[in-house]
Amino acid sequence: MADNFKVVLNREGVRQLLLSDEIMSACVSAAESVRNNYGDNTTLDKYRGKNRVNVSVIADYEQASTNNELLKAVHK
Repeated sequence: MADNFKVVLNREGVRQLLLSDEIMSACVSAAESVRNNYGDNTTLDKYRGKNRVNVSVIADYEQASTNNELLKAVHK
């Protein structure tokens, strides 16, 4: 009986969710956490794309490229 179970997503509903202000604020919150763990010399870039919201933490290349510092800030 459980083998016949099928989930069908409402594509328009998923699209609306991925473009929503709630998802944007959750992504910004996660990015700010990474930014706070990393330190100075970072910028936060956020925009609403065609299919989803996008948030990036951009670090100074010289500092971030040594020892994967930005990646380490994600996992703190």
